[in-house]
Amino acid sequence: MTAFVPGLRLAEEFYGERVAPLLSAAFPGLRYGAALLGRGSEVLGFDDAMSTDHDWKPRVQLFVGSGDLVELGEAIDVCVRRDLAQEFRRRPVSVQVLSVEGYFEEQLAIDVGAEIDTLDWLTLPEHGLRMFTAGEVFHDEVGLQEVRDRLGYYPRDVWLYLLMAGWWRVHPELNLVGRTGFVGDELGSSLIGSQLVSDLMRLCFLMERQYAPYSKWFGTAFARLSCAPALTPTLESVLRAEDWRERERALLRAYEQLAELHNALGITAEVVLEPVRMWDRPFTVAWADFPTLLRAEIRDPAVADIADRWPVGPVDQFRHLLWPAPNRRRLLRFFHDEPPRPRLTSTLTQELADDTGASPCQDTYAVE
Repeated sequence: MTAFVPGLRLAEEFYGERVAPLLSAAFPGLRYGAALLGRGSEVLGFDDAMSTDHDWKPRVQLFVGSGDLVELGEAIDVCVRRDLAQEFRRRPVSVQVLSVEGYFEEQLAIDVGAEIDTLDWLTLPEHGLRMFTAGEVFHDEVGLQEVRDRLGYYPRDVWLYLLMAGWWRVHPELNLVGRTGFVGDELGSSLIGSQLVSDLMRLCFLMERQYAPYSKWFGTAFARLSCAPALTPTLESVLRAEDWRERERALLRAYEQLAELHNALGITAEVVLEPVRMWDRPFTVAWADFPTLLRAEIRDPAVADIADRWPVGPVDQFRHLLWPAPNRRRLLRFFHDEPPRPRLTSTLTQELADDTGASPCQDTYAVE
């Protein structure tokens, strides 16, 4: 049985042994880029022997300037099809001829020659950003890597907003694991616990400034984060808990660990996580005002406006959608509406500020 060779390495060998010599001979002086980006488990580095059972092959994307694509694109394509062997290492091959601008317009509906603004960042799918900044560039004379570098990660204030929104996804759910379990709904409690695990994992990707992939490889990529060895056993305890009390204890430990990760970033004043009993109810949650501290650090007016309009809203969720690239234009329309702009705060924040003695961590939000 032939030993498995990861697809990214196979693509690089295919380019170096077959594609590069052909281009050098047939189109001397051509300025181009060569890479493997975009869809495919091999691009993310997660492929294995099972991945080879469909649509897995040595493949290379060739990028030329827009002018060269018009003048030479067809000739390059004909040459590749005619003069390249149809197989490499006993696998069918694939070579695409593209322009950098056209490729990213088609795949992400973005003009890479223009500024990438806040609305672009919030409507670009996170899994897509990972796909187009992963993979490998084998050769570059056309600015391909420069575009990838620009897409490398969210600007600082967008990143702060996404962290803020990520904590808001956690906070309203804090008490519900105990509340549902208390009435005997262990299935519901477990479901909420699993969603909290997912949200905490997404916060970890944000804290380590790495794009999260789509669900197929979400856990695999998480396991490669630096925080994973310490955090994974705690998160597994949440998922394996047999009752809500055990689940609650595991989640409290997870919150403590994430608070430590947050403090290690040094982006806000240090937070202290406080275990809180809701009134006299028999369950405990943990609270620290991450969102307010993060909002205070946002300086970009465009990001600040979105943070004030949708601190707990759906804007950050656009990043997780699976959509055809043209649909991003429709998402942008969302921002052109002018809804009322109340400042949203959580009831729990109000109660802490009021110092009324009532517990924070309510299920609802208040509009001021």
